[in-house]
Amino acid sequence: MLEIFILSLVQGITEFLPISSSSHLILISKYLNFETQNLSIDVSLHIGSFIAVIYYFRNDILDFIKNKKLFYKIIISSIPVMIVGFFLVKLNLIEHLRNIKMIGWMTIIFGVLLYISDKCELNKKIETKFTYKSAIFIGLLQVLSLIPGVSRSGITITAARFLKFNRFDSAKISFLLSIPTLGAVSLFGLKNIFSSESIEFSILNLLSILLAFCFSYITIKYFLKFIKEFTLFYFVLYRIILGIIILYLAYL
Repeated sequence: MLEIFILSLVQGITEFLPISSSSHLILISKYLNFETQNLSIDVSLHIGSFIAVIYYFRNDILDFIKNKKLFYKIIISSIPVMIVGFFLVKLNLIEHLRNIKMIGWMTIIFGVLLYISDKCELNKKIETKFTYKSAIFIGLLQVLSLIPGVSRSGITITAARFLKFNRFDSAKISFLLSIPTLGAVSLFGLKNIFSSESIEFSILNLLSILLAFCFSYITIKYFLKFIKEFTLFYFVLYRIILGIIILYLAYL
């Protein structure tokens, strides 16, 4: 149970921050020798995050008529990562990307890109400047988030900043883009959970969902407040330090 609590805490904090949730889950499980962390638990944790973002942005989602064009763009932007992710899983290629050296290099490289994108004060608003062209550009870059260490939140915020959106709206775009992707992962995960013959498996997964929901909701709420007042430099610094530590351990 302690392992599930720690993994849920890590997932809830890192899924929506630009620091890569998958890399943290892999690293913590590897170096703490967790027995419950696997692709199934990962999926359950993402289901919790999916429910949290749906609940937080429930008013935006329910106001479908006003936001119809926005959600069409969100769906279009999410198609590339879902297609590529589907084939990576079906061809069993996803596990080949889950290695420590890859995580270390990606953590640093995309941390630097995040820093470059955040250098200038830019003020495009999602309500007026989030076009289909912008959605496709961000969607294509989001495919890179399938590589552990890149960070889905990190690459989408980076892409939005390069397109000159302000920090708050860049974060909001990232959160909204998580809905279709996490939704697809959730459907896959729920199928596995309810078809399982192991009651222990089901209880662990449901507990993961509940805890990940709580931690994810808190993270979304306070990250949006943080981003209004501060730059992304602190996340960049964290990524670089973390990447250096990972590479040191990998090549030691």
